[in-house]
Amino acid sequence: MAASGMTIEPARPEDAAAVAACVNAAYARYLPRMGSKPAPMLADYPAEIAAGRVHVLRDGDALVGLIVLIAEPDHLFIENVAIDPAAQGRGLGRRLLDFAESEARRLGLPELRLYTNELMTENLGLYAHLGYLEVDRRLDEGYRRVFMVKRLGASRTA
Repeated sequence: MAASGMTIEPARPEDAAAVAACVNAAYARYLPRMGSKPAPMLADYPAEIAAGRVHVLRDGDALVGLIVLIAEPDHLFIENVAIDPAAQGRGLGRRLLDFAESEARRLGLPELRLYTNELMTENLGLYAHLGYLEVDRRLDEGYRRVFMVKRLGASRTA
């Protein structure tokens, strides 16, 4: 996917350090609010990249964002979306979420699912604005998470 010099492509093994750095920078603002590291800051990015789950958003050669996607039999799970703070406010998160929707449609999956920490209130508003519906709130793996779903219209298969 390319637009205005930007590309979204599968992450390569050599991207692991830049992916982790982007995630850490993007989620650092939540540390004071949460009192502990958000789950994305603890992920094993070399393993996620090896599993083919990470797509990176590049502006030229610079990695400015990423999305971690897991295809399940009945949905595409968005595990993480991160944008480098220096690139935030330019609609790049939305671009990655649009990419996830395109991937779900390509795979013939009827919905997208994600969760976010309930303390990440900015995310709740963004996801609701983009058509995600809250379906649950609960303690999950030690985090208070809000679970959201976006059902897609008629899916197309590849």
